[in-house]
Amino acid sequence: MKEYSIFRKSILVIAGGISAGVAAGALMIAPLPAEAGKDRMEPGRTLSGNYLAGRHAQARKDLSAAADFLGAALKKAPETPALLRRTFILMAVEGRMKEATELARRLLKTKLNSPVAHLILAVNDIKQGRFAAANKRLKNLPENGLAKFVGPVLRGWSLVGEKKMDAALKLLTAEPQDKAVKPLLAMHAALINEMLGRHDEAEKHFLAVSQGQNGLSLRVVQLLGSLYERTGQTEKARLLYDRYLKEQPGSRLLDVALARLKAGAKPPLKVFSVADGAAEALFGIASSLRQQNAQETALVLGKLALYLKPRFPVMQILLGDILEANDRLEPSLELYSAIDRRSAFSWSARLRIASILDRLERTDEAVKHLNRMAADHPEDPGPLISLGDIQRSHDRFAESIDAYDRAFKRIQTLESRHWSLLYARGISLERAKQWSRAEADFLNALDFKPKQPYVLNYLGYSWIEKGTHIARALEMIRTAANLRPNDGYIIDSLGWGHYKLGNFDNAVRQLERAVELRPQDPIINGHLGDAYWRVGRRREADFQWRRALSLDPEDELTAKLRLKLKQGLAEDTETAKKTPDDG
Repeated sequence: MKEYSIFRKSILVIAGGISAGVAAGALMIAPLPAEAGKDRMEPGRTLSGNYLAGRHAQARKDLSAAADFLGAALKKAPETPALLRRTFILMAVEGRMKEATELARRLLKTKLNSPVAHLILAVNDIKQGRFAAANKRLKNLPENGLAKFVGPVLRGWSLVGEKKMDAALKLLTAEPQDKAVKPLLAMHAALINEMLGRHDEAEKHFLAVSQGQNGLSLRVVQLLGSLYERTGQTEKARLLYDRYLKEQPGSRLLDVALARLKAGAKPPLKVFSVADGAAEALFGIASSLRQQNAQETALVLGKLALYLKPRFPVMQILLGDILEANDRLEPSLELYSAIDRRSAFSWSARLRIASILDRLERTDEAVKHLNRMAADHPEDPGPLISLGDIQRSHDRFAESIDAYDRAFKRIQTLESRHWSLLYARGISLERAKQWSRAEADFLNALDFKPKQPYVLNYLGYSWIEKGTHIARALEMIRTAANLRPNDGYIIDSLGWGHYKLGNFDNAVRQLERAVELRPQDPIINGHLGDAYWRVGRRREADFQWRRALSLDPEDELTAKLRLKLKQGLAEDTETAKKTPDDG
């Protein structure tokens, strides 16, 4: 019996290796259908109707509709604190700053403590050039939580707006009570010094930030490298860029800077306003919060940053990433599409656009988009790898093989990081019944990553299915299971390997464990039914096959399950010669 569970297992694990609390209630609860919001209802006339519609839209993550409905409800009950707070947060998350600013003022009049409301009003003051008012508001924020990060750095830029440069630098270079704030303050001390023409001081602060990090951050590399270029220190810039690319091989995020260096050109003179500096600060904090999975807060700060600086590619990428991760695909697509083609972030944004088009079931558009990208940069394998990934995910294996083959032609020297590309092409080749090439790719992947559990599992399972290299195959699957003991798919492979070898008691034990780990998988449930049949547990076999049928299996598996329920299993002719029952 040949099931395609092995392919199904692999899809979940290879994509990442190939390509690149504000509110009391959670703002992101359940997946939003791709078409949500296109034909949604308009707000109604009643408080209860609008409130319930708003909460429902919020639960579906259609936050734009939620803001509309709750805004309409608030007009019916303008003095309700909980509704006011919830609507305010939604307006901020949606970037509707005019409404958010008005609601922030109303919220603070209720005496509710809301640092986010103070922050939005301070950012609005900076946007309007009211720097003294912003500084006063920020100075009164409590020195804990989010405020301990955002307060000092935005105060520094407000002081710059008041032409109090020395006071700004004194604030940013003072030793903070919390050491975690220090890199952020140093970053902005560097930017202000650079703005003032104090290049040596700026370099010192940029280097202090980089020395406190685990690896170079892209943003420091871009800003410090740009400083080096503008001040004629091109060799320092080159060394800095080379160091980053060694840490992040294959990145295209420095292409613009490297092309500029090659041409002997300098970056344009930086015009860095107070609003730009404040937006940069909000980006830094939002980026850190994103890494800590505080996505709602990061989203609010990101929208504030774009309010201050609408053309801000690095922030557009970060916001798009947050929205994409939460299945808010249309607004994410809009953010990526708005990034200027001349930006260093354009290439990354274009790759993400293809992924979102595919998730929106616009796969043909995604394919055309990636082919255009591949033509734009004939040396870059990235678009072709993404193209192969998308085609493989839709079972278009011949097309995916072609895309991967073209990608390999663009790679001059295979390195360890290419194991996942070998694995991906191997899967497509195996599904296209080109086993000799598939086997070679899996073995080459293991040359680079000998203990990679998913490659071990796929190759070992395939060998057992084909009745070759039996002992080695089972050992490979055991190794994979030891590395991923809670991976239901790998444990299923181990159990199925024992089944194919005739070790039915061991098969039952492993497959029961696999079903515990993946109870909703029809193939694993079907495997357990087969194993029960072989050890004489016929009623339990019948139950497992019926259970598998209830889990919406593919047509081929459905037909096999119905046949088993009708007549059971034939005498065992599929298993390999029985080996010792050694667990």
